[in-house]
Amino acid sequence: MIPILNPEGRISRRKYLTLFLTFYSINVLSLIMIFESYRSKEWITFWVFGILLIGSIVLLMIQAIRRLHDLGYNWKYSLYLLIPPPVNFFGFVWLAWEEGQDGENKFGPDPRKTDLV
Repeated sequence: MIPILNPEGRISRRKYLTLFLTFYSINVLSLIMIFESYRSKEWITFWVFGILLIGSIVLLMIQAIRRLHDLGYNWKYSLYLLIPPPVNFFGFVWLAWEEGQDGENKFGPDPRKTDLV
């Protein structure tokens, strides 16, 4: 399975922050385009960016689950991140700020020791 689509394992803060900024900016751009295409009644654009929005939310959640694993938490805490913006933004930022557990935990090896970048 492609690593970015796999919710198992752990992810470092640096990798998470890079992926978060990418997917969250796609998320915001999609919301803007959905709003504009709804106002102008361009339905193909509306549906394309709607699918892109759902995809970016799923990818954000997968990376949040991997980051929660690095902190030693279960995936169930990621459900709090489904609260609408801007509340969920603070949760995503907290995940980027908080330092992960040292060494191996029940979710896998320390990502700081296994990441190439």
